[in-house]
Amino acid sequence: MKLTKTLFPVAVLVALPQMGLTQEAAGETAQHTQFILTSLLFLVGGFLVFWMAAGFAMLEAGLVRSKNVAMQLVKNMGLFSFAAIMYWLVGYGLMYPGDGWIIGGVLGAISPASLEPVGLDGVNADLSYATVGSDFFFQLMFCATTASIVSGTMAERVKLWPFFAFVIVLTGIIYPIEASWQWGGGWLSEMGFSDFAGSTLVHAAGGFAALAGAIVLGPRIGKYNKAGKVVPIPGSNLALATLGTFILWLGWFGFNGGSQLAMGTIGDIADISRIFANTNMAAAAGAVAALILTQVMFGKVDLTMVLNGALAGLVSITAEPLAPSLFQALIIGAVGGVIVVFAVPMLDRMKIDDVVGAIPVHLIAGFWGTFIVAWTNGDASFVTQIIGFAAIGLFVFVVSYALFSILKATVGLRVGEEEEINGLDMGELGMEAYPEFSKG
Repeated sequence: MKLTKTLFPVAVLVALPQMGLTQEAAGETAQHTQFILTSLLFLVGGFLVFWMAAGFAMLEAGLVRSKNVAMQLVKNMGLFSFAAIMYWLVGYGLMYPGDGWIIGGVLGAISPASLEPVGLDGVNADLSYATVGSDFFFQLMFCATTASIVSGTMAERVKLWPFFAFVIVLTGIIYPIEASWQWGGGWLSEMGFSDFAGSTLVHAAGGFAALAGAIVLGPRIGKYNKAGKVVPIPGSNLALATLGTFILWLGWFGFNGGSQLAMGTIGDIADISRIFANTNMAAAAGAVAALILTQVMFGKVDLTMVLNGALAGLVSITAEPLAPSLFQALIIGAVGGVIVVFAVPMLDRMKIDDVVGAIPVHLIAGFWGTFIVAWTNGDASFVTQIIGFAAIGLFVFVVSYALFSILKATVGLRVGEEEEINGLDMGELGMEAYPEFSKG
């Protein structure tokens, strides 16, 4: 017994350094796990948001006339590809300048994005966040989404290459600058503006650019007759449009869920699960609200309104998908659906021709979603939310309007009357129209 008492302190002294090493190793392992899981979140979320590009393409292809379908698909392929190159070349540095602001909190750095070396060899990686590659990939998808919103509004009468010229500036400069004001730690972030996943930074920004384009471009031939009456122009394939909406709905789980920006703890996983549930609830509520309201107002359910109602619900919840309860998410999404039903005819009365309804869905519902953040998030302010929305809207609209006006005055923005009547597939792409669609 005496020998045991004598040896015990010695054993403790010998074991202490090993215990310290074990705790240090455990801490390092936990940090590695968080780094890996957060990077995985960005990669999975990123390819879900990438799938939204397919959703936009299918939605637009279904809502335009058959003679313009190929043109919409070319635009969607091109805009995503240009966005990928421009976001690497200029956009990522502008949006996330770190300490390299050219104008503090307003204008970021101008430099191409660069990844870590293969296997992180010879580099002391910052394990507090995620890999640069996963972050770049995830953020790129948001940038491309902004351009997709513009494509649908300006369908059936815009020239291909002037549109791509605008996309290059939008994805390389306009979007990264305004997004840096919040997500890059700029002046809006310091003010206390809150936009969790981009109701304003992505959706309303795309909506403001689309509004500028629609005004400069003018309505399609035959959309409004001399008496000012709206002439319906049905889409080519509502099944395709519905498929596109469901694809967008799916991709939105990556859009909002990935914006948690962490997946290394039990709390993070619980929050991501909560975001998924709220996102789904808002979309469902938006669809049901539009379904019921069109039945009441028009005597018949309007499928395109229901599709846009779901999308408006998704946009509405995007600014704050974490804090609301399921019931609050239902209210937020339902109001988004109501907004669409009233906003679409309002734009027609103003003779603003929005082919797919992107302005009501992304701009107006984007404002609603941004504003209502302060209802569920105690750290947000209604006044600050309005200021942030107005600042981003003014910047994007003015710059976009100026750019579209310059393109219109120089190379031309709109196709000729004959090309528009015959279809852009033939006029811009040289494709022969199918005989049964030649009058569509």
